[in-house]
Amino acid sequence: MVGGVAQATTSTHQPDLSIGREGYVAIVEITRPPNNFFDVTLIRDIADALDELAAGDCRAVVLASQGKHFCAGADFSSPRPAGTTTDQEPTPHLYEEAIRIFAQPLPIVAAVQGAAIGGGLGLALAADFRVAAPEARFAANFARLGFHHGFALSVTLPRTVGAQKAAELLYTGARIGGEEALRIGMCDRLVPADELRAAAVAFATEIATSAPLAVRSIRETLRDGLVDEVRAATARERAEQERLQRTDDWKEGVAAVAARREPDFSGR
Repeated sequence: MVGGVAQATTSTHQPDLSIGREGYVAIVEITRPPNNFFDVTLIRDIADALDELAAGDCRAVVLASQGKHFCAGADFSSPRPAGTTTDQEPTPHLYEEAIRIFAQPLPIVAAVQGAAIGGGLGLALAADFRVAAPEARFAANFARLGFHHGFALSVTLPRTVGAQKAAELLYTGARIGGEEALRIGMCDRLVPADELRAAAVAFATEIATSAPLAVRSIRETLRDGLVDEVRAATARERAEQERLQRTDDWKEGVAAVAARREPDFSGR
């Protein structure tokens, strides 16, 4: 029951994405287990789903994933990882679709199990809040790939953990667990893994019981200028990613990940 009105649970499905409802709360679930790698199509589908939900009576969203990991970012073992470039660049670019996620008006609670790595961390930080399990792992591991970070982490990571901690995480690519993430503010609530989804829905329901027009208005004030910052940041991130993809260090970083070994960077 939300706001005194009983609401039925509903669910719809599309390739790689499931959208369910519990009252005024929607559960948008990525269904590409176990790693839930993204590409431009998946990010576009998430943005489309959020736009559709915002046009209806939905008041808050839980962003979740099926399987072992929340999102391991782009699949760099694939012939064409998301966010990399070829002569046949998709239109629009991945980051143009990502900006749409930041621009939509509904508050989002991300439920993070397993890994939120690279662009997957960027997706988690696009949400307003994060509920995580102690076993969750967060990392902006781009420098360990010889790559520049992306998905607007230039904006969201310092906003979330502070500029100094963000610089440490981006320079080192360090991986942190759920307890450390809670301590530094990267997640907002920590719950046992088997309670994660229910806790995220309960958090979103707390938001949904507030006056929806007021929540949207408050959120718009708190996030004033964010979309413009994200747009500028992703333009810079994309340009640097494209430049660094032409380096030997990028090739070494990807090869090291594929071979599960430490990279040996040359600075070229």
